[in-house]
Amino acid sequence: MKHSDLHECSQLNEMKIDMTGLNMISAWHLSGDIILLEQMPIVGGYAGGIEETAVCDVATTLASFALFNADIHLGGPIHIIQGTTTNRSSMQIAAHTACAIDTNTDLLLGNQYYTSAGPCTRTCLLEVAAQSICDTASGRELLSGVASSRGVIQDNTTPMEARMMGEASMAACGMDISDVNNILEGILNTYEGTNHRSEIGKTFRECYNINSLQPTDEYLAIYEDALSTLSVCGIDF
Repeated sequence: MKHSDLHECSQLNEMKIDMTGLNMISAWHLSGDIILLEQMPIVGGYAGGIEETAVCDVATTLASFALFNADIHLGGPIHIIQGTTTNRSSMQIAAHTACAIDTNTDLLLGNQYYTSAGPCTRTCLLEVAAQSICDTASGRELLSGVASSRGVIQDNTTPMEARMMGEASMAACGMDISDVNNILEGILNTYEGTNHRSEIGKTFRECYNINSLQPTDEYLAIYEDALSTLSVCGIDF
């Protein structure tokens, strides 16, 4: 049996692709590879506000499969000013897009994670949990992250953020949408409005013992504090 590699390519903003991308996709198809095609519509950009960007997000999702024959679409509406996917507007767009696609198709959907705060901060973990719960409840199959501190600071991401992403997703499985909305409102209230003065956090070497590859006691304590906050908001771990 032939081994199939997973390759990733990006559409361009908004609703465009170039010849380089088309050439790569064609070559991967000829090789029988698995293709993941991403596109992150910009909230507040050329598409406009929440409703318009949601339409753009649905269109680019469908384009990945109908025009480029991808196997998985990786979304991630990102705010033009905040540079995150964990803000209220981005999550609204991502949720409505995923629900629309998931209700009417069997296509595989993913979402990318860009937080405002960095590793070893309670805010970062709460941001991750909020988006993970939102993505899970709206029908996404793949969660891709986490690019902490907007993904722009070197050595500023750790496995603990991905751990929160997974645990929050599992905790949200099977929950009623109305309950999820109430929980998300509570979580958003804990960090909303802090995006412009975000906590950079710490580097991997400051968060982890690089010999044992275990998180520090400080980060474990922050993780437990975040879990306690999330439990108060209504999500049971």
